[in-house]
Amino acid sequence: MARIPLTDSAEVDAAATEAAAILELLTGGWVAQTLRAMASLNVADHVAAGAATAEEVAERENADPRTMYRLMRAVSSLGLLSHQGARRFALTTRGHMLRSDVPGSLRALVLIQNEHAHWQSWEHFPDAVRAGRTQVHKALGADLFEYFAKPENSAEAALFARAMGDLSGLVTHGVVANVDTAGVASAVDVGGADGDLILGLMAQDPGLHGQVLELPHAVDGALREARKRGLADRFTATAGDFFTTVPAADLYLLKMIMHDWDDDQCTTILRNCREAVNEGGHALVVEMVIGELGRPDFATRVDMNMLNVMHGMEREMAEYDALFAASGWRRVRDFPVGGGYSVLELVPS
Repeated sequence: MARIPLTDSAEVDAAATEAAAILELLTGGWVAQTLRAMASLNVADHVAAGAATAEEVAERENADPRTMYRLMRAVSSLGLLSHQGARRFALTTRGHMLRSDVPGSLRALVLIQNEHAHWQSWEHFPDAVRAGRTQVHKALGADLFEYFAKPENSAEAALFARAMGDLSGLVTHGVVANVDTAGVASAVDVGGADGDLILGLMAQDPGLHGQVLELPHAVDGALREARKRGLADRFTATAGDFFTTVPAADLYLLKMIMHDWDDDQCTTILRNCREAVNEGGHALVVEMVIGELGRPDFATRVDMNMLNVMHGMEREMAEYDALFAASGWRRVRDFPVGGGYSVLELVPS
């Protein structure tokens, strides 16, 4: 009988290392659902309030103490809790971001990404790649926003709105800290929801007049937010469709807008802004930009989620520049503002 040669030990070690890396990637869904359990059971809130053991957290949530311990042990291995000894836990800096009552909370985002609409859609993701478009209708019987508009899905829709607001707030802080509006008299926040970005810029620039262009149902919310911040005298909210026309302004803000739409739709939005911009005006596009290929890049993961549930995409800088050129704009600079997002500053070409 021929003798089967043994594989070189270095090759065995290398194969084991690569297998471990694949397993780490493979269990990403398990990690996501573990975070969901932590958020759903308010673990971060309870620990912050003084519940240091699994038994104390379980009592507050009417949960099983043994499985609560297993959950807390797991999330401590993910860096959200630290083990203090004697089966006692404390929140880490990362863990604080899953509290429900703190600025910068990502609790709602963790929950919505693991709720029915997003989670069910991933079952059809290979078909989305094959077809070149989201298969969310196959998963939900409707597009994502049509699904959220149904009365029976109102709780999930509210959670989605809160998650997007929390994420937007993180980005807004970075933009406001890094953008100087000196010399700008008027700015329009295109698709700006409750106006968080433009109102943030107005708060630091008493000479800036701001406007939100939104769908009719969002106008009242933007006006209420302006009154709450004491900025209503310099603020307006206009119901409209940015695919049709936008108001004239010195500055256009497009935060997390481009990634929702395909290339033709993005070109239409940008061209409408170009046609309406005042002499000497400019635009700021706030988006994730995919970096050097082959390197770890969170934007590419977000791009897969966009393909999964939306009609848009994340883009490389060259792809953005092509959109700008096609719509009469030119990028003159870009800079990061945190959270993986960048500001792309445009002037008319």
